[in-house]
Amino acid sequence: MRQENTIPIFFAVDNSYMPFLAVALKSIMDNSSNENTYLIKVLYTNISEKNMQEIKKMQQPNFDIEFVNLNYYIDEVKDKLYTRDYYTKTTYFRLFIPNLYPQFDKALYLDADIVVLTDVAELFNQDIEDNLVAAVPDEAVQNTPEFQSYVERVIGIASYKNYFNAGILLMNLDELRKFKFQEKFLYLLETVKYTVAQDQDYLNRLCKGRVKILDAVWDKMPLPSENIADGDLKIIHYNLAYKPWHNPTLYEDYFWRYAEQTDFIDEIKRIRENYTEEQRFQDMKTGENLIKLAQKEADCVGDDRQVTEKRNIEKSEDRLNILKKIEELEKSGQFDKDVENDPPTIPLMPEEIDYLNEKLSSRVKTKFANRIGERFLDVIIKNKKLLIKEIKGIENLNMLEGGAVITCNHFNPFDVFAIEKAFRTSELIGRKTLYKVIREGNYTNFPGLYGFFFRNCDTLPLSSNAETMKEFMKASDTILKRGDLILMYPEQSLWWNYRKPKPLKQGAFRIAARNNVPVIPIFITMEDSEFIGEDGFPIQEYTINIGEAINPNPNLAEKENTKLMKDKNTEFCKKTYEEFYNVPLKYITEKEKVKI
Repeated sequence: MRQENTIPIFFAVDNSYMPFLAVALKSIMDNSSNENTYLIKVLYTNISEKNMQEIKKMQQPNFDIEFVNLNYYIDEVKDKLYTRDYYTKTTYFRLFIPNLYPQFDKALYLDADIVVLTDVAELFNQDIEDNLVAAVPDEAVQNTPEFQSYVERVIGIASYKNYFNAGILLMNLDELRKFKFQEKFLYLLETVKYTVAQDQDYLNRLCKGRVKILDAVWDKMPLPSENIADGDLKIIHYNLAYKPWHNPTLYEDYFWRYAEQTDFIDEIKRIRENYTEEQRFQDMKTGENLIKLAQKEADCVGDDRQVTEKRNIEKSEDRLNILKKIEELEKSGQFDKDVENDPPTIPLMPEEIDYLNEKLSSRVKTKFANRIGERFLDVIIKNKKLLIKEIKGIENLNMLEGGAVITCNHFNPFDVFAIEKAFRTSELIGRKTLYKVIREGNYTNFPGLYGFFFRNCDTLPLSSNAETMKEFMKASDTILKRGDLILMYPEQSLWWNYRKPKPLKQGAFRIAARNNVPVIPIFITMEDSEFIGEDGFPIQEYTINIGEAINPNPNLAEKENTKLMKDKNTEFCKKTYEEFYNVPLKYITEKEKVKI
């Protein structure tokens, strides 16, 4: 039994992780309450006396720090503790806590690669009931189909949504002892070898069915999230390769805030400065290889789960209303009016945007965002949320020498990912950058994951502020003159799953004419797939039609070239539509004539 207001907290580290343990401890201390006593137990087998003393200097009246040498305890099993990559055998130490500390009924286990933004007593005091542990679903698993298949087929978890991350654990030590957890773990260690997440896999296998699922704010990886605002974060877990002392990382400001207050700050900065691009590349390859390993393991296991039948999902009332609104706007000829509920526009001021990524911080965020974006693109394709049947005319992209304006019809928030996929399929990848023009409100006020992409993935936001628009135009000119590409949506409005081309505005063509660069017209056609989306409608399967370059005429003025290129783009869209759907282009409009 524990004394009232006494909170046992366990870490397991080796010598190399002592600087990051200091950061984690500093964050805990800064957010702690004087009403509690925090017992810090650091489990180890290899830590220098000097580092121990540096950490012990952090002790406070209500913080007791003890280092616990486990060499004697794990001597008989240490050769069986499998590790890979940057992991060490210390990662298994949490599994021995229930038997090591019979005086505690309950304890926290925390990885050292974290910062805590609230009093951990709030986590410790969660009612765990008779569950063995309380933890957060592993975010990497939730976002990776290969991991999802692995944990269900190999580990035997009924749903990947219940597979938890073992870096933040509220442990019911009393129930774990009654369950004979350590005895079962040692038996399992002799009979089964888990190679993907090692000790975490064993924990999930043994505890399944007796896990209290905690809110994601208690174990948040530095990945963008649609549902979690920065102000809601409680523990940030710099898991896998998302280490701010190695790579530019989301939420790294929190880490450095506490690191600056430790005696290890100079050492941590040296680690960051000396980390090479080759090592960063190896981090990326390690992640890719881990996904391949999970897939290989899953492929070796039979799967007798029932095949899910095509779902009969009631069509979303929201989407039905959108379709009705589109029909009304088409009848009235208001093709440039939006039908979605966009976020409110906040005027974007010149000092708030670095269009050309001239600042180091902008370049770091863009690099990180693009890496996340690449993974997101792979995931939505893997999960059948983006279906691309065919890319036609890729040679028209490959032939580009200098800069160009790319145009496309606008019918789905994911159509930009379709263009991104086409760009990454072309021979331009690595030689040119694709910039995307976006709305002001999407940049200034869009929440979650998409807001993160809007602000950081090579985007060019429009603005209602005249001075900001001057900077937008200057940046567009610079980008095109240096040979990069800009994606623009001259239809101006987004009409969900609308298959017809809409009348085009001239802005994109004026920019192309002013810079004497071609327009590459793209018109995406679509057809119902066999998959039903969560809105109850068939997910559309796209054919990306890339037209030949529309070049400005050197003998014409800017205004004349603007009209010339717009008219040719309109002709391409109309021709592509009629050939694909095998119907003439007609609008249900009450106006006398719609020009297109």
